[in-house]
Amino acid sequence: MGKETGFLELDRQDRTYGPVEERLKDYKEFVVPLSKEVLKDQASRCMNCGVPHCHTGCPVNNIIPDWNHLVYEDDFRNALEVLHSTNNFPEFTGRICPAPCEAACTLNIIDEPVTIKSIECAIVDKGWSEGWITPRIPAHRTGRTVAVVGSGPAGLACAQQLARAGHSVTVFEKNDRVGGLMRYGIPDFKMEKHLINRRAAQMEAEGVTFKTSTEVGVNVSVSSLKDNYDAIVFAGGAEDARKLGIPGSELPGVRLAMEFLTQQNKRNAGDDEMRAAPRGSLTATGKNVIVIGGGDTGSDCVGTSNRQGAKSVTQLEIMPKPPVHEDKGMSWPFWPLKLRTSSSHEEGATRDWAVLTKRVVGDNDVKGLECVRVEWKDGRMHEVEGSEFTLEADLILLAMGFVGPKKAGMLDQAGVELDARGNVKADTNVYQTSDEKIWACGDMRRGQSLVVWAIREGRQCARAVDEMLMGVSELPR
Repeated sequence: MGKETGFLELDRQDRTYGPVEERLKDYKEFVVPLSKEVLKDQASRCMNCGVPHCHTGCPVNNIIPDWNHLVYEDDFRNALEVLHSTNNFPEFTGRICPAPCEAACTLNIIDEPVTIKSIECAIVDKGWSEGWITPRIPAHRTGRTVAVVGSGPAGLACAQQLARAGHSVTVFEKNDRVGGLMRYGIPDFKMEKHLINRRAAQMEAEGVTFKTSTEVGVNVSVSSLKDNYDAIVFAGGAEDARKLGIPGSELPGVRLAMEFLTQQNKRNAGDDEMRAAPRGSLTATGKNVIVIGGGDTGSDCVGTSNRQGAKSVTQLEIMPKPPVHEDKGMSWPFWPLKLRTSSSHEEGATRDWAVLTKRVVGDNDVKGLECVRVEWKDGRMHEVEGSEFTLEADLILLAMGFVGPKKAGMLDQAGVELDARGNVKADTNVYQTSDEKIWACGDMRRGQSLVVWAIREGRQCARAVDEMLMGVSELPR
């Protein structure tokens, strides 16, 4: 694969970012792509591993060495075919996936993995610019009908695969636009939403029908879906956010991260303030912002707050600060625990670890946040005596993750069995729930996870549904 000595001759070179002072002026993507020549050089570093761990590091099992070699040979069109054979939406993962494939790369042993994510993104972006990506309309229709609930990455991947198998697919989305949390939870500066729009247009041409502003369990019942469709797929995500649960957390200045991010994404889409913020405008402008939660959603809140002109931004994490470098002998080729600094952090934020929040200070408005430092011993958290401190705050954003899918409405009506974590119970072989007519995939089944895992589950679930409907399936797993 590639150039036999490429990894010896060439250092890793990845995409760069536009200058901070410029990118903070708007919400547009600011990643600077690699040139075609540099891409070919980087693809040549793929070192013909005896066991390419990148395959298993990638949840969709992308055939990475093959399309790296094709890029090195300047054959982007066939590289795109190989890429699409395992991933319906590489322009999404090429922007927002944390790239576990690179963590698994053999060259990551020396912290110089192949720039897999950047090459993936370049392949699909070239495919769109060259007009190579067109609807794949099935030659025959089966006459079978499938309802997919939720238009996030799991629902979209499942719907597209089923439509290409010839089934009549309807996607129900409770929001006014398709895309799920990719649309409203991920800021435009990480992934602009025209990318979702053009995939939706492709899917409509392939026969998928989208019904937006239609919440199953509210606007349409589960029983009516069972009456009118041969199969139902629950792909509604894990939207039940973890609550703070400390004194003062009921104050109006303590808000969920997703509400904050959704409002700004709707403004970026052109919605007026009444439509973007029906509960009242939520902005960080001129405020001391505290983000509770050290993950990607917290980072997105940091970047959005800085673009709105926050006075200060502080991000808190209850877990201890990870090491800058992982222990390769302990972790490789698996996803390592190490310190990760996002582009949003580089734009300006104070980060603090091993901090437990105790009380929100304020009467009608938030004034501050009382905290205490903690240490972890034998897997348990202990408060450090005498370490209490108070942070000034005007707005506190909760980005502490999700505890599972919302139960009210659709799941209550369906009555499907849940697992011990409160997710819809279904295995990864047939994805069928306790109701023989209902399947489940993505975060609604597995809990809060990555876009790339959702795409994998959507694809595998589509094959399981197709096999049930037709007795056999030619869809890839």
